This record gives sequence, C-alpha cells and structure tokens, in this order.
Amino acid sequence: MGNAVRGYKGAANDSTPSSLFAEAMSAHFCAQQVVDLIFSDVQEEQENNDLEEEEVSEEEDGEEYNPEETFLSKNSKITWSLSPYDNQGRMTAQNVIRMTPGPTRHAVAHAQDIASTFYMFITPAIEKIILEMTNLEGFCKYGDNWKRMDEIDLRAYIGLLILVGVYRSRGEATCSLWDAESGRAIFRATIPLKVFHTFSRMLRFVNRESRTARRVRDKLAAIREVWEKWVEHLPYLYNPGPEVTVDEQLVPFRGRCPFRQYMPSKPAKYGIKIWVACDAQSSYAWKMQVYTWKPTSGGPEKNQGMRVVLDVTDGLRGHNVTCDNFFTSYELSQQLLKRKITMVDTVRKNKPELPPALLATRGREAFSSKFAFTPTTTIVSYLPKRNKNVVLLSTLHKTAEISDREDRKPAIILDYNHNKGGVDSLDKVIGTYSCRRMTARWPLVIFHNIIDVSSYIAFVIWNKINLTWMPDKRNKRNLEQLGKALVTPHIQRRERFLRTAASAALVKAVQGAESCPDPPEAAAGAEVELMKRKDDARDILWFLDKKKPMPATESDRSERGIETQVAVSKEQCSSQPFPPG
Repeated sequence: MGNAVRGYKGAANDSTPSSLFAEAMSAHFCAQQVVDLIFSDVQEEQENNDLEEEEVSEEEDGEEYNPEETFLSKNSKITWSLSPYDNQGRMTAQNVIRMTPGPTRHAVAHAQDIASTFYMFITPAIEKIILEMTNLEGFCKYGDNWKRMDEIDLRAYIGLLILVGVYRSRGEATCSLWDAESGRAIFRATIPLKVFHTFSRMLRFVNRESRTARRVRDKLAAIREVWEKWVEHLPYLYNPGPEVTVDEQLVPFRGRCPFRQYMPSKPAKYGIKIWVACDAQSSYAWKMQVYTWKPTSGGPEKNQGMRVVLDVTDGLRGHNVTCDNFFTSYELSQQLLKRKITMVDTVRKNKPELPPALLATRGREAFSSKFAFTPTTTIVSYLPKRNKNVVLLSTLHKTAEISDREDRKPAIILDYNHNKGGVDSLDKVIGTYSCRRMTARWPLVIFHNIIDVSSYIAFVIWNKINLTWMPDKRNKRNLEQLGKALVTPHIQRRERFLRTAASAALVKAVQGAESCPDPPEAAAGAEVELMKRKDDARDILWFLDKKKPMPATESDRSERGIETQVAVSKEQCSSQPFPPG
C-alpha cells in the first residue's frame, strides 16, 4: 500500500485535490489515507511558494540596503548614503526666484535723489513719533522755555550725526567739532553746540509715563514703535538676490541695558545683538530683529537658531540661505525646503543628525573630502589639514563636486565662503563711517544704528537706480552728499549772526543760493573765502556747485563782518591739495 501511495503521489504532483480524491477512490483507498494524501500535497505546494517569496525579498533587500554604502546618524533617525541620489531633471522649485532682485517699483518711483531715498526709511510717521515724544520731554524739562523741535531741526540733527561719521570723528569730543580753530565750519553753520547737546539729551521715542508699564511686557518698549515702523519698510524697498546671508550684528554698548550681550569673538565684546538677513552681494539689510534675551516670563528659548532663521527669511522663495553653525540643524533645512528655500551652512560636530563615520579623521589625508547624501540633503567632511575637519550641510548641492584648486575644496565650501560675509560687510561699512556718539542710553544707541543702516542701504538703492551716479566714488562721498543735503534747509533759515568767518561764509553761500535759484553761467567763477581749514573751503564750494555761488563783492562781505583772508577763484580752490575724501 505504501508503494502504491508513493507511486500515486509521483504521478499526481501536478493534479488538483479534486482529481486526487477521484483517483484515490477509484484505487479503493481508505478515507484516512485519502485525507493524508491530499493535505500532504497542499502543504508541500505552500512551502514551495514561501521559498520563492523569500528568495525574491532577499534580492530586493540586497539592492536597497548594503552596510558598506549606508550608515545611520547618531540618533539613528537618518540614513545617509555614500552615493548621491539621482536628482536630474528640470529645475526644482527651490531654485526659482519669484521676485526681481534690486529696488522695488515703489523705491524706483519715489527715489528722486539721495535725500529722498533716505526719507523712504526715516519716514514721516517715524519723524512724527520722535518729534512728539521729544517735544513732550522738552516741555516737561524746560517748560515754556523749550523751543519746539520741528522736521527741519530733526533732519539737521540727523545730518550732523551723519557728517560726524563721514569725518571719522566718532570718538572726538563734541566741543572740538564746533571749535572755531580745529572744528568744521558746517557744524557751527547749522546749529549751535548748546542746541545740539539739548537735542541729544531730550531725544525720546516713547512717552515716559507709559514706558514703565510697557517695559514689564516688552524689554524694547523704549523704542519699539520706531523700530517696528522702520523694520517693516526694509523688505518693501528692495528684493534680495538669489543668495541671502543670516548672521548676528553686535552694536557696541557698555551701559546699562536689560538685554546687553557679551560676545568675546566680536571686536566690541559688549553690546546689543541684532539678527540680520541681508543680500549677500550688496549687503542690503532685508530684515532685522533685536535680540532681547529670554522672555520676561518663562525659561530660555529652545531651538533659537531655527526660530531666528525662519523669522528673518519669511517672505523669501527660491533663495539660498547661508549662515553659521549657530543656526544650522537638519530640521531647519527641511523646514526651509517646505518654503522652497535651500541652505548652505557649517555644522557643529555634536549634532545628533550627523553619522559618526563621517566625523572620523584618522587615516585620512589632508585636503580630502567625504560626502554623505539623503534624497534632499548633502553633507561633506573636509580636512584642511591632518586630524582636523570641517563639516558643512547643503540642500542646494546634490553631487560630490570637488574643485580643481590645489587644496581640492568642495563646491559646497567655495559657495559658503563666497556668500557668508554679507552681514560682516554691512558691519564693516557702517562701522567705518558710523554716527554713533558716546551715550549711556541704549535707545539712542539703537537709533544711531538705524541711521547708520538707513544711510548705507539708501546708497545701495540710489546706486542701483542711477548706475552712472558717482560710479568711482566710495560710500564716504555719498554719505557726505546726504549729510549736507539734510542740513541745508536748516542753514537756509538761520538768522543769527555768526562770528567765525568760515561759518558765516558757508551760511552766506547757502542763503545766497536760495535767493537766486537760477544764477547765470558767468557766476560760476565767483570768488569764495579760502579759510584756514581747506575742508571748510570745500564745504563752501559744495554748496556753490549744488545751488548758486554766493555773492563775493567786498560790500557783501562787509555787511556780514567777514574779514577777507585769501580770495581765490573757484577753479583755484578746486586745484588746492585738499585731503582725500
């Protein structure tokens, strides 16, 4: 019977259970033998099918996972690959910019000259707040003896601050700037020294009575309203290019301030920290945010770097952001990709999203690079010298591209070095010709920084609109033009007698130009007073070039009590060896 059954099974391997049952009954098998025969055949067929599925799954797993080509991050949440993913195709949405870089249409329509461009940042609304609060403080301090401050007074005060920075007199005592021998005539010709000191003491940006209640909720309450009105205009006047830099700015200040920072890596070390997002090419400050330390209630802020980058890049699309390792994280890169923004940044080596195999430096030669990839992110570990590596993360680069330079730096590092200095360049420019004055009031320090940044970015906009306007001149000459344009209206309405010859000559030049707006060409060679300081003569000549030459007859000079020292023509003054700038 056993042989008969085995023979039957060999013949019936390809038969169905119903045919097996029919043939077994025809062979007169017992019921138990028939049941055993059917179930043994079905079980063998199921085992064969399972074996085929296991072979297929092992082949597929071998293609997707190979321990020699992938490795996990420190937190075991990210799988990195040594080979780049195939991302070829049309340009991704992260690289398509929806805005035209440069000044906006609103800026182009309202920028008539460098002064009007500056007024787009220091708007009438800001001037109204400053004048209202300053006059309120002045009346509280001096009562009826206070002479009301108006727009011309405020603009002249700001213009003098700008000229202080132009002449590199930031650390110079104010009294020496107004000195008849060592000072400049334009300061004395604009406002008296006593008035300048009074404006500096009385300048306010919020009502003193409500400031204490606001300070409980907001540490920046003393200048919050002016700051917010100024910051909101920055993105409306200029569109950044494809590369944007995010970094911190430290405004020097050592006085009492509830959010003063200590940063030993900065030249000033102590000051007020401001987060800045600016165009990497022109250093135009697109968005700024004052760091007021931790909130008034609650503990320290978590994920501060990611929060700052997301705040200052809000509104961008298709741009690439460059920042340092304080801000960088893998989570931030993915959040920016959701906004169609890429990033190229350095990474701290203690980040949990980095794979340990990438950080190892033993056995690697100098100038070597090691890459790791995910479908959206690339990281590179580069050794500038033995046993020291630098790690960068990029969502812009998709391949392991290495330059042909002698140091064989990857393209990620070259792009980072090219775009990382946007905010540093802004600090350098405004720091060289800063209008900051020594003060113990931190709101005035922030106001000085507002003037510095506004002066520079106004020059950026005006220079982009007028490519032929002073193309060979530096920012110093442009700031000088702006400062003199701001003080001119105040000089024009001066009525008091000036004792110093240079100041009186400058006032006469401005007021004479106002009375004769359309001078004949023959007046271009009118004589001017060459004073002891040749810089004063240059200031007089500037107003003559912009408006009308001042009357230069002996009778006119005697009316103002000006003693003629050396009279030279305009051409002779311009040929004198004046100091540069």
